Amino acid sequence: RKIKEAILAFRIEKAYSKKRILELYLNQIYLGEGTYGIAAASLEYFDKSVKELNYSESALLAALPKAPSKYNPFRYKEEAKKRRNFVLKNLKDNKFITNEEFKKFKDTDIKLKKREIKLINEANSYSEEVRRIIKENYGFKKLYEEGLSINTPLDVNYQIQALISLRKGIESYDKRHGYRGPISNTKNLGWEKKVKNFKIDPTLEWELVEITQVLENKIIFKSIKQNYKGEILRDNIKWAVRKKIKDRFKINDIILVKKRDDNSSWDLKQYPKVNGAIVVLNPFTGQIKALVGGFSFKSSEFNRATQAKRQPGSAFKPFVYAAALENNYTPNTIILDAPFIAEQGFGLKNWKPENYGKQFYGPTTLRKGIEYSRNLMTVRIAESLGLDKILKLSRDLEIYEDIPELLSVSLGSAETTLLKLTSAYASFVNGGKKVNPQLIDRIQDRRGKTIFNSEKRECVGCDRLISNSETFPKIKDKYKRVFSEETAYQMTSILQGAVKRGTAKKLKSLNVPLAGKTGTTNDNYDAWFIGFSSNLVIGVYIGYDNPKTLGKFETGSKAALPIFKDFVEKALFKEDFQEFEIPENIYLTSLNYDTGQKSVSNDKNIITEALKLRDINNIDNNNLISTTGRDKTVKFRQFY
Repeated sequence: RKIKEAILAFRIEKAYSKKRILELYLNQIYLGEGTYGIAAASLEYFDKSVKELNYSESALLAALPKAPSKYNPFRYKEEAKKRRNFVLKNLKDNKFITNEEFKKFKDTDIKLKKREIKLINEANSYSEEVRRIIKENYGFKKLYEEGLSINTPLDVNYQIQALISLRKGIESYDKRHGYRGPISNTKNLGWEKKVKNFKIDPTLEWELVEITQVLENKIIFKSIKQNYKGEILRDNIKWAVRKKIKDRFKINDIILVKKRDDNSSWDLKQYPKVNGAIVVLNPFTGQIKALVGGFSFKSSEFNRATQAKRQPGSAFKPFVYAAALENNYTPNTIILDAPFIAEQGFGLKNWKPENYGKQFYGPTTLRKGIEYSRNLMTVRIAESLGLDKILKLSRDLEIYEDIPELLSVSLGSAETTLLKLTSAYASFVNGGKKVNPQLIDRIQDRRGKTIFNSEKRECVGCDRLISNSETFPKIKDKYKRVFSEETAYQMTSILQGAVKRGTAKKLKSLNVPLAGKTGTTNDNYDAWFIGFSSNLVIGVYIGYDNPKTLGKFETGSKAALPIFKDFVEKALFKEDFQEFEIPENIYLTSLNYDTGQKSVSNDKNIITEALKLRDINNIDNNNLISTTGRDKTVKFRQFY
């Protein structure tokens, strides 16, 4: 072995200078606290880069290679100081420092500053999904042993607010369905074990307490794990109490509580049985800015945004209507809303879809059909258009993996994930292109070599950019076009109508450019809302892990939409919003909302409709407004 090492030493000396060999050595050696190399050790012990170190700090690092564990300054400060001073003496003897400097540095105390690494617990769903992808694509060894540097498009502010909004929406649903009782009672056998095994996500900031007194207007409790007392006022538990507090709570009950943000009082809490997910992504690149896979990562690591396959219900309808607009339908096309019956085969009952509310509305415009989510109109379009066109569009957008060739697919009966559906909605914003959702921007190995880069766009003209040039580079993407820009804008305009007049009108009060679609499945098993601005797409899903009804009136509008609204209000500012960009080949005209015909004088029921060039002959051309040169960057001020 020694002969081999000697030969290797000669070869290294022939290839590199002494300084280069020393540099390689200093970048490889172990220096304690899990660090390899001087740069890493400098950050670990002093939270500084190497160039910021003084002689005293540099001497301490130089003292570590002999025995990193023995001279670890965090554990053995005096031993480390003696070794450091030995190095400083060598510096003085070799005239790198003066005798005065030596005395000064020798008497200096070791001042350590541990590098602070911030772990965003609110992003556990996101980071776990990244870990899963890396392990699947590159293997266990590369992930855990080869020092990969992984960059993600995660926006911390969006992520934290997405979790807060999702929890707020789930808790609101849970409170509507009542209090399910205490976790245990200290008089019950085995309550200590139950409390010990009870998992509380630290990001919830909930605490286990024992009730000591139950009064007419409040509950008094004491902490189980800490030594303090508190109280919950009657007003804070109205959702849990029907008549008397004593009917629902007993002395020695173990319950969950949380202190209010203003520290004024306490709230009663309970872990909800229902769950959900939220996804926020950039529609032009597919970058996922936030992803929350459930109410509590600690109690369940199952990711409901990427792993839960559920029926999207009416949230799928926009793609049926997009296929129709691509095939000679227009937003003002009249479609019959009336009973529909389809045979399902010998021995099977006929299929009879119904509208929500079990009513029929007669001849109705295509726009109104989706704004109010009419099932019977959607099925008629699917039958007339041909299911093959809808299925092709679904495959191109990768909404479904396996799609049954059934008319019920048009009503969202096939299963998909929240992430797939949300990324499909991005095509309405970006002009009809398919983008792939991206959880990872770039991966580099330990030497800085890029082994993965999600950026596939090309900067045309960047190599010829001159500071005083009047021409600017353009970003050119290579995303596949699934439908036309005109269809994308028409669907955006229609989904804006859903916000102004239809099933998503609860968002109208925000008074910013938004579009979106609710989704509710049979018997209210799943509730969805997918909405978007001109630069973000946000998808929300609510449902039980073991599918069952959410309740008679728990629709997408009631259960999922408020989560979207809360996120938009809290995470975004009004200057983040711009009007949706209108393609040049779209013409705007005033039409009657109910009939789809040109408006007449004193018509109070008019809307501005977006039509393609091929459709303008069906109306009076004098009403048309060209969109060429229109100002498409209307800005708004910040929320206050």
